[in-house]
Amino acid sequence: MSQIAGLAALICLAARAIAHEHHSDEIPEGQAVSAKPIDTILWIHILIQILAFGIVFPTGMVLGIVRSRWHVPLQTLGAILAIVGYFLGHAHGGRQFAPNIHATFATWLMLMLISQIVFGVYLRLHLEKGIHARIRRGVVTTHGVIGKAMPVVSWVQMLFGGITALGFCRDDHLGQCVAHFIMGSAFIGYGIVLTIILLVGQLWLKRTGRSQEFFDSLLIAAWGFVNTFTEHRWGEAWRGNDLQHTSMGIVWWCAGLLGVWLSRKRDGRPKRNLFPALVIMLTGWGMSAHPQSLELSTHVHTVFGYTLMAAGAARIVEIAFVLKDRNVLDERDVEETNSFQYLTPFLLYTSGFLFMGATEEQMALLAGAHVTHVTYILLLFSLAFLLFLFVTILLNLYASYMWPIDPAAPKVNGADGPRLNGHARGDSQRLRDAEEFELEGLMSEDEDGESAGGMARKKENGAPA
Repeated sequence: MSQIAGLAALICLAARAIAHEHHSDEIPEGQAVSAKPIDTILWIHILIQILAFGIVFPTGMVLGIVRSRWHVPLQTLGAILAIVGYFLGHAHGGRQFAPNIHATFATWLMLMLISQIVFGVYLRLHLEKGIHARIRRGVVTTHGVIGKAMPVVSWVQMLFGGITALGFCRDDHLGQCVAHFIMGSAFIGYGIVLTIILLVGQLWLKRTGRSQEFFDSLLIAAWGFVNTFTEHRWGEAWRGNDLQHTSMGIVWWCAGLLGVWLSRKRDGRPKRNLFPALVIMLTGWGMSAHPQSLELSTHVHTVFGYTLMAAGAARIVEIAFVLKDRNVLDERDVEETNSFQYLTPFLLYTSGFLFMGATEEQMALLAGAHVTHVTYILLLFSLAFLLFLFVTILLNLYASYMWPIDPAAPKVNGADGPRLNGHARGDSQRLRDAEEFELEGLMSEDEDGESAGGMARKKENGAPA
């Protein structure tokens, strides 16, 4: 009952905060923010929300997938931090903001959080009899889906926050800004997916009967179709870089279709190919030669293009020379990640940050502050290093629960040698374990209690547990 009372109090406080209005009397006409600096309270709001939505909730999500007992305490901590940060965002002084997407989206994000709290409390009540058995299944599924979507939604909201704080992406800058942030986020997302498949998704990939390039090519083709028909406003005169952007879209769907076709052998077995990597290299080359109005912007776009070309080249070397055209998972080989395989995902992370950090308004702001391209690019690389570190930590956390290392397992090479994360298992057992990657929700404590009770009774009877 105390949990329900606390939940009701949080909902009331959130409703009061949502009803609060920001002042905007000091914002000059035609501007999105006032000239005052960001005050201490708003900085605390930013740091707390980054901690809650950027670190605590993603970590709690992984703990929920592996059904760790630390899932609930960690998510409770994240909820407390998020709600405190939300109130601070409505109590700051200093800089004022015009009506913006960050404030609007915050309401929906907090409603998602409240729904997760409600679902979590319901699951903790363990109502499993009668109609609750059917309701519980739906709640578990919904709770899992929202929980897995929360990191993506949080990423979007953090981007909105940075844009709003600086008053960017309005009027004529909106289209260019949207393109940079969507494409940059797509590169980072692609890098995260490659990291997941590389470290913990190989068994899932084997089960699909497809090669990695099939999915890469399919996504590239779909993205290319979208770009072909959205980069230019049809019916109007061609201007700026419309033609170059549209031609990139055409290259993407043409190469994507070819990659899909070449991703299977004649007998239906998966086949590696180099065309997704090649189209990434072509995209990088095109971006490196993209004409810019500022020298700083030219340098940043050039390094972005070279980084993307390096990601494509690294992928080609990985497939053709490191893996020698084989799928990563092979029953005859020891499942060890080659150090070179980390390079492609990391370069995609970096490319995403470079592209998101290269909008017209950002370049003008940095040029006015006399920030050199070397300093700025090194800072963006630093962000990529930190994100890559965090993602690999989460995946290692997942793997340590799903495939714990058995120190007593024999350390031999060959088909019976060490498996993923050093745990020797049969192929069928490993495939069953791979299905845990798609877990939904947490086991109830009743189920845990029954399992623990059964093991205790076996020990009392002298039977092996």
